Amino acid sequence: MIMLFGFITGSLARLAVPGPDPMPVWLTVGIGLVGSGAGGAIAIAIWGRGTQGIGIFAFIGAVLLVVAYRRFVQKRPIVGPEALKFPERGIGIARYRAQRQQLEDVARRARFEQVAAADGETNLQKLRDLHAAGILTDEEFEAKKALIESR
Repeated sequence: MIMLFGFITGSLARLAVPGPDPMPVWLTVGIGLVGSGAGGAIAIAIWGRGTQGIGIFAFIGAVLLVVAYRRFVQKRPIVGPEALKFPERGIGIARYRAQRQQLEDVARRARFEQVAAADGETNLQKLRDLHAAGILTDEEFEAKKALIESR
């Protein structure tokens, strides 16, 4: 239950700071737990245990940890157009980029195969039309058809 609370608080803190912050789940949970603990401790120190400010200060603590992570680990601004760009450094960035590249390669390959299949079908139809018109002999048709199908 504590991990779930840390994950929710860390996720909300990441959403509160504009711009992409790709990071592993464990780091999101850690930011949520540490920020909540520190913020809650400050609220208890100021107002005592029964205060409503514990939840607010817990969230603010997590947001401040996200801001510190972005500023000191990722070395990028918190606001402005540069804050909205994808980070160049940080925990998990290299892995994220590798996974993203793999997905792009798969999508590119699928698109190429789809275009190639469509082109092959179009070429086969043109070949059939030429054969039906009597321009290609049976041997020429079969040879060209085998060539297209082998691609």
